[in-house]
Amino acid sequence: MERKRIYLSSPTMHGEEQAFVQSAFDTNWVAPLGPNVDAFEKEMGDYIGGGYAAALSAGTAAIHLAVILAGVKEGDVVFAQSLTFAASVNPACYEKAKPVFIDSEPDTWNMDPIALRKAFELYPETKLIVVAHLYGTPGKVDEIRRIADEHGALIVE
Repeated sequence: MERKRIYLSSPTMHGEEQAFVQSAFDTNWVAPLGPNVDAFEKEMGDYIGGGYAAALSAGTAAIHLAVILAGVKEGDVVFAQSLTFAASVNPACYEKAKPVFIDSEPDTWNMDPIALRKAFELYPETKLIVVAHLYGTPGKVDEIRRIADEHGALIVE
């Protein structure tokens, strides 16, 4: 009996994606970079109000860069939600920081703002909160941002 695969998050390839991939092959801009990445970085920089944007190879690399730019050092605490993938906290570990996991809340299964507030009571010097939105459902970002602002912490989403 053949079993049907059930995807947690099924891949999709429709619309213009295939045309962009084919264009990269046709113009031999598969590696290292090319006009699509350059254009994306410029558009993103413009979108955020000027400045620069860098496209990276993976979300883990992006979080790692954010950890470094946030000034996280050895021994610092970085908050992350408990229901996440290892890549959400590995970059903090690369810098020898200490990940502290924040419980998830039942509405979205994302970081619980109440638990986050309690965590700041234990670790008031925390500089960074890594928020991973699960399965297309955003966490309670407004509440998390208010708490982060109260404690001078940065947020990486």
